[in-house]
Amino acid sequence: MAARLRTHYPWASGPLIVGAPMRILSGPALAVAVSRAGGLGFLGPRASTQEMGADLEEAAKLLAKAPRLINASSTASRLAIGVGFQLWADDVNVAVDHIQRFRPCAAWLYAPRSLAELADWSLKIRKSVPETQIWVQIGTLGEAKQLLRIPVLPDVVVVQGAESGGHGRAADGVGLMTLFPEVADLLADSQVPLLAAGGIADGRGVAAALGLGAAGIVMGTRFLASHEARISHGYQDAILQASDGARSTARTLLYNHLRGTFGWPPEYSPRTIINKSFTELQDGVAFEELKKRHDEAQQMGDSGWGPDGRLATYAGASVGLINQVMAADEIVREVRTGAMKRLRSISAEE
Repeated sequence: MAARLRTHYPWASGPLIVGAPMRILSGPALAVAVSRAGGLGFLGPRASTQEMGADLEEAAKLLAKAPRLINASSTASRLAIGVGFQLWADDVNVAVDHIQRFRPCAAWLYAPRSLAELADWSLKIRKSVPETQIWVQIGTLGEAKQLLRIPVLPDVVVVQGAESGGHGRAADGVGLMTLFPEVADLLADSQVPLLAAGGIADGRGVAAALGLGAAGIVMGTRFLASHEARISHGYQDAILQASDGARSTARTLLYNHLRGTFGWPPEYSPRTIINKSFTELQDGVAFEELKKRHDEAQQMGDSGWGPDGRLATYAGASVGLINQVMAADEIVREVRTGAMKRLRSISAEE
């Protein structure tokens, strides 16, 4: 499966390291840097699908300065980055227009309101731009079963464990260690490559995922601590300061509602780093007062984040493994080297 992926993404080195399409935080600089390092970077969909066009245009300019990526693409017009969409909130027709114009190598589909919506997106992308591979993210075995019922089978399936940051399965998600093998068994006959996501932040996590049978891995939170991430310093510092993800993070809709974000399908809830907004809710402070304090914190700059802050800090349970801001290409190489070293060590012991 890993070899099959490399035929579609020939610039990539093994093991494949993918930068997740975090909605606003994954911009052109981050996506292109990950691909330049032999991984595969994804753009997030921004606050609205219409805004993605500007990011794709900027990414195309950056990629034009990287001839190796252009020459390695299977078609001259295909961009060596992918794009991500949150189906419940994004516009499929605008998305297809962007894909037709810029030809990204992959389209990552996530969080549909229904199986019919996922099928509609898949069919329209496949019909309009067949060279763009379709990636679908799932977080339960039930979602994997549904994939077998749509007319367009994905080219890649991303299996996300409950350790993930951002929006994941709220009540029915389980950890990657148990979820991935069960999904792999179910989809074995489909011959679709599976990528592992959720809680992976270093070479040890990559080696473990490869041991489960993953053809590659996805990281989101780790790339928030990169120089290229489109992120506030206060947000980034909060990630570096956090430890013990089991205690310092929680899945809660509180921060969505404080920010005025509504409409996510009910099975999803975001994992965030806990701060005063959350602890004061537990202490019984009314939502209206929390909203007032949150809005005041928005005017405080970087001090609005952190343990004493109040702003949303979406991050995965792997925060305790992240303690340094690095260039994205250095992160890719360090994680890949660490994984290979761990795998060689295991092989030598055998």
